[in-house]
Amino acid sequence: MIKNAIDVKTNNLDSYWMPFTNNRSFKANPRMLVAAKGMYYTSHDNRQILDGVAGLWCVNAGHCRKKIVEAVQDQVSKMDYSMAFQMGHPSEFEFAARLTALMPNDLNHVFFANSGSEAVDTALKIAIAYHRLTGQASRTRFVGREKGYHGVGFGGISVGGMVNNRKFFGPLLAGVDHLPATYDLEKNAFSKGQPAWGSNWADELERIVSLHDASTVAAVIVEPVSGSAGVIVPPVGYLKRLREICDKHGILLIFDEVITGFGRLGKPFATEYFDVVPDMITSAKGLTNGTVPMSAVFVKSEIYDTFMEGSGEGAIELFHGYTYSGHPLACAAGLATLDVYNEDDLFNRALSMSEYWENVAHSLKGYPFVKDIRNIGLIAGVELESRHNMPGARANEVFALCYDAGVLVRVTGDTIALSPPLIIEKDEINRLFETIGNVLKKVE
Repeated sequence: MIKNAIDVKTNNLDSYWMPFTNNRSFKANPRMLVAAKGMYYTSHDNRQILDGVAGLWCVNAGHCRKKIVEAVQDQVSKMDYSMAFQMGHPSEFEFAARLTALMPNDLNHVFFANSGSEAVDTALKIAIAYHRLTGQASRTRFVGREKGYHGVGFGGISVGGMVNNRKFFGPLLAGVDHLPATYDLEKNAFSKGQPAWGSNWADELERIVSLHDASTVAAVIVEPVSGSAGVIVPPVGYLKRLREICDKHGILLIFDEVITGFGRLGKPFATEYFDVVPDMITSAKGLTNGTVPMSAVFVKSEIYDTFMEGSGEGAIELFHGYTYSGHPLACAAGLATLDVYNEDDLFNRALSMSEYWENVAHSLKGYPFVKDIRNIGLIAGVELESRHNMPGARANEVFALCYDAGVLVRVTGDTIALSPPLIIEKDEINRLFETIGNVLKKVE
């Protein structure tokens, strides 16, 4: 606990332009978090706030884990930064080797960046350059998906399908098409885990390929489970069908696993959970337990080898990178995070808790305004009926009332999205959903 409450109104809140936030509303009534430990934040007014969203889908091992904190402290005392270009440091190579050991098949190489947005842009650039090196320079088109979220870079919002993320920023990248979202409330409402209906949505890729010709399509990018769109779970067989169509037409398949990576579904990555192996995987968030910003792109050996063999002796194989790629502090945090995941067996723990999580989540069926509940692994989305001409208003009221009751949830549109640290206990699961249920009885 923090000994003395902080009077946030004495701070100058105007200078900071907050991301994805109603700045005017927040600054009129700020919610400040000042400390964190395990499953809980401490608010500025000395309340313990149960974290139902793992920070922002990222603190999978719980907050301020001693081993991770000490690893970062030790690293910064030894070396704060190492030049990322033409130089290296041991921990980035160790981290890459340990990460690729988690991967299936031949996803044997990893490129480090700093955020999920950067990981996506990196993967898109690799896809285009790969086809160019293989003599297929006409393959420049991407296929994303409606309601998809792939970060906020121009590449990510171009292949993404979140309307508000796109409409303010002009024409975006040329040559992008979108699959339909795998969402049908009439057929799949209140499905537990993967919906039985909807694998046919993948066949829309055949239509898109026919429209543009396969020779122009570089890659398809999807989230195995859509997070920011409100926890949309893929129908049984959908991802396998996408893989089949991509293989048929020589198109790369990219999984955006920024959310689903590192145990969220009870497996290291969704690729293993769904038994579908893409050509590239983007990841971030749980990579370092949210401690230090970092992201990674995993690529198959065929792609990596094409770059190594397709460049002249002494030439740079990929003209791409970031000042902070493989940052020493991020690598230290990531290595310690992998240790914590392994020592606490958190992936298997998440798998063992997923049935209980599912049952408690679906106990909200029949509560006021609940129109759908979706879940998989330790993720759940509770979709609410929208107020007339006020989309998102009801969910935001639920968010605020839950915070007042000591529980932090995430709002996306009119869906309450939940993704707790993997260390959550059954009594905390009960409290999380009971609080939401009690709040739903109070909202207008």
